[in-house]
Amino acid sequence: MLFLRYLFLILLALPGLYFFYLIFTPATIYPVYWILSLFYDISLQNSSFLIGDYAIEIIPACIAGSAYYLLFILNFATPMSVKIRMKSLSFLIFSFLLFNIIRLAVFSSLLVEDFNYFDLAHKAVWYFGSTIFVVLLWFASIYLFNIKEIPAYTDIMNLYSEANRAKSKR
Repeated sequence: MLFLRYLFLILLALPGLYFFYLIFTPATIYPVYWILSLFYDISLQNSSFLIGDYAIEIIPACIAGSAYYLLFILNFATPMSVKIRMKSLSFLIFSFLLFNIIRLAVFSSLLVEDFNYFDLAHKAVWYFGSTIFVVLLWFASIYLFNIKEIPAYTDIMNLYSEANRAKSKR
């Protein structure tokens, strides 16, 4: 099982973050568009929202494919039952998706409403907020699903223990 978990992570990484952007770009853009359409006269052109004089382009960094990949890495690098893994992964992915949708809708609104500190708020969330949220999500998953193992470290220590047991049997 250990081999399969890490093989999955490697195979997932081979096409870069393509898989994550393929899935999460439409899963992010369309809900944000729908939320903004409740408040603004908006049109969607490719990955840009057109609201009044504003064209808000949702670039790959806004989709945060690397954050999803980090959540997958944390999940699959941690030994746990398949049932707990699926629950934890579902919680992590859907929570981050919801956070990202809300973040993009709020920041789009702040831009359109000419919020004075838009650039500062955007950069603060860009550089720190999303990273902190990924860490908080992981800790919430640990708490909610009673995960006791440490990503990668537990696997390494288990391999080390098995190697020592095999060595002592000789």
